[in-house]
Amino acid sequence: MFCPYCGAEVSDNAVVCVTCGGMVGGQSLAVQKSKSSTMITVIKVFLILGCIAEGWAIIPLLWCIPMTVSVFKSLNTGRPVSVGLKVCVLIFLSLVGGICLLCSDDL
Repeated sequence: MFCPYCGAEVSDNAVVCVTCGGMVGGQSLAVQKSKSSTMITVIKVFLILGCIAEGWAIIPLLWCIPMTVSVFKSLNTGRPVSVGLKVCVLIFLSLVGGICLLCSDDL
């Protein structure tokens, strides 16, 4: 499990992150996971739509698919997505998906 505030790895039964002191257990985490799972679904849909929309041009598709795969891996494992990748998604792949990634502070 990873801390939702700093991204540090914490044990599964931890209540407080030893790195930043943020709460990682309890009901607030369940509510936060519910909100973030909806955001993750929205981001994934728009990334796939972005890849489909750019499918007519083969060269842009060569960087769209690796960006999408990288973001999917980060979202599925719970690891934070870097700001650089979020900006690249915004510029090159999907405007809405990039905005959602940049606005969600826990991804």
